[in-house]
Amino acid sequence: MKFREPLDELIHQPTDFTGGKNFPEPAKIKIYDSTLRDGEQMPGVAFSPGQKYTLAVALSDIGVDIIDLGFPMAALSDRRALQRIVQGKRRGEIRPEMELLVMCRSNPKDIDVTIETLREIDVDINDITFFIFTSGSDLHLKYKIGKTLIKLEGRDESEWLDLPVEFYREANLKMMCSAIKYACDQGVTSIEFGGEDGSRADLDYTIELAKAGLSAGGTRYSFPDTVGCFTPEGVDHYIPRIVKELPDQDLVVHFHNDFGLAGINTIRAMSHGINVPTCTINGMGERAGNAPLHEVVVGLKLLYGIELPHFKYEKLRELRKLVEEYSGIPVAANTPIIGEGVFLHESGIHTAGLLIDKSIYQVIPPEMVGAEIKYVFGKHSGEAAVKAVLEKPIFQEALARDGVELNKELIEAVTIFVKDARQKRTRSDSFVNITEAYYRAYEQLGITELRLVELASTLGRLMSEGLFKPKFDNGSK
Repeated sequence: MKFREPLDELIHQPTDFTGGKNFPEPAKIKIYDSTLRDGEQMPGVAFSPGQKYTLAVALSDIGVDIIDLGFPMAALSDRRALQRIVQGKRRGEIRPEMELLVMCRSNPKDIDVTIETLREIDVDINDITFFIFTSGSDLHLKYKIGKTLIKLEGRDESEWLDLPVEFYREANLKMMCSAIKYACDQGVTSIEFGGEDGSRADLDYTIELAKAGLSAGGTRYSFPDTVGCFTPEGVDHYIPRIVKELPDQDLVVHFHNDFGLAGINTIRAMSHGINVPTCTINGMGERAGNAPLHEVVVGLKLLYGIELPHFKYEKLRELRKLVEEYSGIPVAANTPIIGEGVFLHESGIHTAGLLIDKSIYQVIPPEMVGAEIKYVFGKHSGEAAVKAVLEKPIFQEALARDGVELNKELIEAVTIFVKDARQKRTRSDSFVNITEAYYRAYEQLGITELRLVELASTLGRLMSEGLFKPKFDNGSK
């Protein structure tokens, strides 16, 4: 129906409260997807080169600007995937402006091996961004990579625990900047860099690291919440200072989702001027995953009025299904925006309101994300929804062919019947088999600890007897 008053006079819109922020201009926002690297680090997930290529094409089509392809030096299958993606870009199957990125640790060996790997598969290093990373927090600097830093500084390992964090901070800066300069000397022209565990790092040191990396030849700084413990208040503490100290720069945030805050924290960071948000399809990633692509782009559009000019929002659910198929991990039915159940309604009160106008109970336009409102019938159903479905022309024709006239009595009878039938089913329905089958299948995505020990025992005996020689699948399919 058509409202007598403008909708904005009847309700407050989310954007009424989200103005006055420092969001970048939409045209300057670059959506950065890490599904092919961080997403594949989700336990049990492994994409074939062919699947990675299909996902890269889909990401290009939907409007992603940067994709992270991981460590091509680490696995032959990843090299094959990168080779296919670069070739597809040359053929025009991937947008020419979509940036491809690979990862390196902060050492010349990683850089050399990566460059040689790219050359072997006919990939020009000028067509690739190198992400040269190190650590950022004092915890990581001293206790994760401390022994490496001690060795690089020519100190004895016995000094590890006694040296102050200041020593590790300085040694880390030297290591990262030397690696960046080395990459530049080898002809690498696009270099992203950053320090892990940034959200728990000293802010002044974080800024020092970012400025040092840029001075050494880095072209883009990336700030991570590696362990997913950031709060919006933490974002407000770190990000404005970083943006202020690094003006006129593309700046990346890469947030994990351990408390379910990665999506809103990413948007919060963008409200302070960050223009390169990192996401993954379906929020895939290690532990609880990364900032979900669908939450970030749709949240920006509908809650903050930031519409990405070239992003195809209507393909989000299609993308969701593709990753579900390739990963073996379905999203929950009530996953915001893309879940199978978020546009499905049963409650009589809700369906009655929706039939007046969708805006009464549905803020996200379903067609915007490639969905449609549907009804399911059960003990909460009302007559309005039953009537609306039975009055659809296609169903009216079916009823007419059967000689059935749709009237108020029939609608009442059908409503009572479905309510009663669903209520009776609750006495016998059990979903134990469904849930057990799901978790059995989930466990089979990877090799369990027990199975690993069994394999080691069997293969060890066979190898010692000369009955088995390892042969590795190159994963080229």
